[in-house]
Amino acid sequence: TSRLRPPDRPPYVIHTTTTAAGERTLSLFKDFNSSMDDIEDLGKDEMVQREERFEVMPKSFKRSQKRRDKDPIESSGNIPGTQSVYVKTWGCSHNNSDGEFMAGQLATYGYQIVDKREDADLWVLNSCTVKAPSQDVFVNAIKAGKELKKPMVLCGCVPQGDPKMKIFQGASLLGVNQIDRIVEVAEETLKGHSVRLLSTRREKKDRVNGPQGTLNLPKIRKNPLIEIISINSGCLNQCTYCKTKHARGDLQSYPPSEIVQRAQLAIRQGVREIWLTSEDTGTYGRDIGYSLPQLMRDLIEVTPEGVMIKLGMSNPPYFLEYLAPMAEIFKHPRVYSVLHVPVQAGSDEVLSRMRRKYTVADFCRVVDFLRGNVPEMSIHTDIICGFPEESVDDWKETLALVKKYKFPALHISQFYPRPGTPAAKMKRVNTKEVKRRSKEM
Repeated sequence: TSRLRPPDRPPYVIHTTTTAAGERTLSLFKDFNSSMDDIEDLGKDEMVQREERFEVMPKSFKRSQKRRDKDPIESSGNIPGTQSVYVKTWGCSHNNSDGEFMAGQLATYGYQIVDKREDADLWVLNSCTVKAPSQDVFVNAIKAGKELKKPMVLCGCVPQGDPKMKIFQGASLLGVNQIDRIVEVAEETLKGHSVRLLSTRREKKDRVNGPQGTLNLPKIRKNPLIEIISINSGCLNQCTYCKTKHARGDLQSYPPSEIVQRAQLAIRQGVREIWLTSEDTGTYGRDIGYSLPQLMRDLIEVTPEGVMIKLGMSNPPYFLEYLAPMAEIFKHPRVYSVLHVPVQAGSDEVLSRMRRKYTVADFCRVVDFLRGNVPEMSIHTDIICGFPEESVDDWKETLALVKKYKFPALHISQFYPRPGTPAAKMKRVNTKEVKRRSKEM
């Protein structure tokens, strides 16, 4: 009896049998005393018989001079995990975290992550659908990949929200809730197959750890000192202009224990900032019986001196419930006193057409309370210029709000109609006027 363990298979026990006529047969049995790589191998104890080979003659071939001159670490054809991959992400910090997770999984499996897309065997393009320009950049990258005949895996909010776009033909599509399966999709794409994994929600049995499976995945950080942690995916709003809702869906929160464990791992790896991100951090935990202040306290407890926590964007209606406890948290020495609260417009009429679920007074209450109770509190906000049916008086109210607070950071964007959204069917403001208002802001 001898043991043989091929690199890609579990161990087998090999028996050699000699008959009366002198013929020898090899019999392969699964060795159940050794560890198994796949649960599907359980119960497979059938015997495989084959004639013994006394000689193996390898096929000889000559390598071209061009191949010999290449770097000694070469791609191994279709052998999984040996090719080079270009990973490009556009959009928010949530998207960037997804891109880092995908790059980390591919690198862990053996793929080489490269910076030059021309040198890559496979492209992974992670998209953003918030605005038309960001989607246009993504589409142009797909066209460039097709011209170079590159196999592509298209990820992020654009294919998730609009999977039937003609430009996607021939490429693989990976949904925002399936990023933990990037290695499988990459393998199949490199074999010449087109794969589509676009389920909007995982089955309940598969969501024990959160909307995207788990936070316990390898990651390649763009900035080695910053760990971006998605605390939840989706939101509770139905904004008339938003396409991201079509991709991310309703609120799904990660368990607080998993978020804390991810932060502890990152801190051990030398990270100095923990960024908490999602489509709306203020809604965290409402689907699992937890809250944002509770999560923040959990994280502060495990965060050592020298490491800072930064909270991402929160919409006014949900943050209003936590003003007092969050003000205390923002005063903690290991928490940045910075909050991004998007108002979008200074007119209640416009906010109603946007379906934003709050009034200008609600927004002002958040800003006034935090500025009045947290020293040096910095509030950032967003403004959409020229939303459909926005009157001159509506616009003046928005200007007045910005002049009142003099926000240290103001994200200004012109209205872009996104296909499939209610706002795309509303009467638009003249394009020249939209540009004028943007310039005035």
